[in-house]
Amino acid sequence: MATYQNIFTQVQLRGEPEMGVALPPGGEERIGPGGFLHLAGLIGQAQIGPIYLGWTGIFALIFGFTAFEIIGLNMLASVNWNPIQFVRLLPWLSLEPPGPEYGFSPFVPLAKGGWWIIAGFCLTTSVVLWWIRTYTRARALGMGTHVAWAFLSAIWLFLVLGFIRPFFMGSWAESVPFGIFPHLDWTAAFSIRYGNLFYNPFHCFSIAFLYGSTLLFAMHGATILAVGRYGGEREIEQITDRGTASERAALFWRWTMGFNATMESIHRWAWWFAVLTTLTGGIGILLTGTVVDNWYLWAQQHGYAPHYPATGVIDPATLGSAGK
Repeated sequence: MATYQNIFTQVQLRGEPEMGVALPPGGEERIGPGGFLHLAGLIGQAQIGPIYLGWTGIFALIFGFTAFEIIGLNMLASVNWNPIQFVRLLPWLSLEPPGPEYGFSPFVPLAKGGWWIIAGFCLTTSVVLWWIRTYTRARALGMGTHVAWAFLSAIWLFLVLGFIRPFFMGSWAESVPFGIFPHLDWTAAFSIRYGNLFYNPFHCFSIAFLYGSTLLFAMHGATILAVGRYGGEREIEQITDRGTASERAALFWRWTMGFNATMESIHRWAWWFAVLTTLTGGIGILLTGTVVDNWYLWAQQHGYAPHYPATGVIDPATLGSAGK
């Protein structure tokens, strides 16, 4: 018998699949009898299923699959329906939004960006339906709705990029194309066009919260793994009947930092840092072009960026304008 377990030595128990708490009256039945997968047990819980879809889950999958198909078939058509070229060039293929000549009109020829609008509508509908499913499942189980609100923060950034900001700018052309490298190219061009996004203070907040959340999750994960031999991963038992794991973890952080979070507060810290990453990022993107035309000039006007000495060469950035 192993004295302690980690990802390499853990013992996977087998019994009847856990079916969960009883569903409230009127709820649909869960799908599948549940089973076990050894590979899944190496990285998490070995039980697979049952799953609850409900009407929101089913329609979310339908709309998501439709968006995936529209994007994929348009990319395949762009290489003349050649599957070999499709696989070879996939990172560079894209489905572009309508051009600026169409403004924000919903009536755009399919080949000129109409497919992008339809795919975006289907993808957005899928994501929103999945959010509803997340929220209602939490309420049905008597849980808090923290996961749903964290998900909504990511949806906020998604909607700002593809709908809210283009709406205020009056043009679908401001949206992000569907594609891997084309999406990255859009990001680079977006930053250059609006005077370097690094001078956007909300972008700075977003990056700070991104780095902070990764640090907090890494610190918490490392701490629990470090006391795994004492049952540190069984946090509920450690809270109600404290053992050596909690004490050692707390002492470690008191000794090294002078302060330690609790098993509850570390998750609250990490939740807020992660949520604020996309929340502040969306604010920064929304302000770009709608309020501030050039973030570099804005930063200079507000003492955020340095004023460089005159060299006699005209700085192209000074030919634009910055929002007040």
